[in-house]
Amino acid sequence: MDSRSDVREFLRTRRARVTPEQAGIVAGSRRRVPGLRREEVALLANVSVDYYARLERGDLAGASDDILDAIARALQLDDAEAAHLFDLARAAQRQPASRRRTSTVQQVRPSLQRFVDAVTGAPTWVRNERMDFIACNALARALYAPAMENSGNPPNNARFLFLDPAARVFYPDWKKNMDDVVATLRGYAGRNPHDRALTDLIGELATRSDEFRIRWAAHDVRFHRTGLKRIHHPVVGDLELSYEAMELPANPGWTMFSYIAEPGSASEERLRLLASWAATEPATGAPSSSTAP
Repeated sequence: MDSRSDVREFLRTRRARVTPEQAGIVAGSRRRVPGLRREEVALLANVSVDYYARLERGDLAGASDDILDAIARALQLDDAEAAHLFDLARAAQRQPASRRRTSTVQQVRPSLQRFVDAVTGAPTWVRNERMDFIACNALARALYAPAMENSGNPPNNARFLFLDPAARVFYPDWKKNMDDVVATLRGYAGRNPHDRALTDLIGELATRSDEFRIRWAAHDVRFHRTGLKRIHHPVVGDLELSYEAMELPANPGWTMFSYIAEPGSASEERLRLLASWAATEPATGAPSSSTAP
């Protein structure tokens, strides 16, 4: 990925999103660009127009935290977008020797797998920054059975979402799920722009999916920490599940998700049915409990 281009397009698209009225600026009648002008961002951030223009050309090297904070406020970035801006700046300051790193093969600790397996009432699973399924309990394997079957080895939720037609049925909010996954991948790519496995996945999806390519060009970023997931499961039907995400500090880049249904709801009853079905079905397409990339 071209880091300078990523910086340029991220700042340009954020600037185009903020209207003069939102920024408290009196707008003239003749404006040729959407959103704010460069000189208006520079004024709001208290930097020179030449300096801001240099930043928007993709040169974040040497930008201080105070400057980045000021730019984030001027562009009205949310927490995820501000974190992405700082990640892009850190990437610009890394030495060339660290430009290309290969994802290392990591062991799933037996204690982690036992913890995931011990959660019997809620689908619980771990993914890495490539959206690979790293570790799952039995209920998560049953819940994500369609994604486990045809999305590679290890199974990959992004590949399933964008390349498998079954995802349109499995995810009733298919377009929103695509928005969320691309925005999450964009954040990860800003943090690790030279991760070979991650850039290879992004290249594959951009080549094979128009839906991915269009969303990737928007440069949106988003945190994926809590929310509501709607799933149409081929065995038990419609499920509406709340989820919580927890980062695993012992494995940087790994995140554990756990889903739960509203007590007394139809989804809770269907989740019980799914647990019963999972107990009678052999695990298929599940990630190994001993190794994962």
